[in-house]
Amino acid sequence: MNIVIAEPKSGRSANKKTEEPVFLNRRIGEEVSLDTLGLAGFKAKITGGSDKQGFPMKPSMHGTARKKTLLKKGTGFRATVKGQMKKKNIRGNVVSTETQQLNLVITQAGEMQAFEQLIPKQKVEEKKESIKEQMVKQSLENVGNTELAQEALKIKPKSRR
Repeated sequence: MNIVIAEPKSGRSANKKTEEPVFLNRRIGEEVSLDTLGLAGFKAKITGGSDKQGFPMKPSMHGTARKKTLLKKGTGFRATVKGQMKKKNIRGNVVSTETQQLNLVITQAGEMQAFEQLIPKQKVEEKKESIKEQMVKQSLENVGNTELAQEALKIKPKSRR
């Protein structure tokens, strides 16, 4: 199970993967302790999730089952036309063994160093230059080189016939 923990004060989030499902039979909106995940002193609220096939959990749908419901707006459907309704598959609001991802928001913080260790360090990306950019850069460097200019004058162009 993949657990996404959001920290609202800093706006950052962390991912924690577990082999066995945690928070079974808990509902969306419940507050849970994160001691089982190694975050002592932290409490979080369950805000949502999705099952193994990618169908979202809906807070207003009770149980663990997946059902096809007629949606107008909200979790699982975004209307493109005013008044549009559509039948969509939605998972219930209870965490089960079928839950693949669970979203949590921290409500009570403990020791922040434990949370910082879960956040992946951002990689500094090197800017890659295209071949054209490399050639332009090289030609600009060679502008001040008089030897290359003399060699360029010696090259005779092919005549057109």
